[in-house]
Amino acid sequence: MKRSLAGLLIFLFGLLAYAQSPTIVDDWSKVQAPPAPRLEEVKVDPASTALLLLDFEDRTVSPRPRALAAVPRVEKLLELARASNMLVAYSNTKDGSPETILPELRPLPSEHVVKASVDKFFETDLEAYLKGKGINQVIITGIATEGAVLGTSIGASLRGFKVVVPVDGTASASLYAEQYVAWHLMNAPGVRGNVVLTRSDLISLSSAGG
Repeated sequence: MKRSLAGLLIFLFGLLAYAQSPTIVDDWSKVQAPPAPRLEEVKVDPASTALLLLDFEDRTVSPRPRALAAVPRVEKLLELARASNMLVAYSNTKDGSPETILPELRPLPSEHVVKASVDKFFETDLEAYLKGKGINQVIITGIATEGAVLGTSIGASLRGFKVVVPVDGTASASLYAEQYVAWHLMNAPGVRGNVVLTRSDLISLSSAGG
């Protein structure tokens, strides 16, 4: 009986201590950002790499100043991809269509477009389409960073693709969201070691691509 009572008291004290221990919400103001990740120079082979442009619709871009600033940089990547015959594929939000994509980034009739929520591989033919074209690496640009970019980067990595994310070709409504995604892609299981963070002007063609 004494042992049972002692055990019960230990359990109750432990439960009380757990209940009173601070949570991440309690300690929110104590969190310090880790050092910024290093942006890498990347050489890509156009024959085995695809450029993905995710959700560059007027309604997703226009409310976000950082997204508007990203558009000219993505446009230059798009020009590089098309000039080198790199595969280009697009996504829309579930309510969008190719016609809602910004005119300067709008897909050509021959370029593939899928429609999905955050992971553009989920319940679409994007994986089959890319692998059917011999693609093993994707460059992911898009709006928003914490939505389509994060979801599709994870989806691509889990499906065996190497992932390149030019951080200046993505954007969110908040700096914190962009910072968090950069940390997640560099540190989280499933993507860590399979994703390279870069900048659009650090991407060039490998010798295999001429």
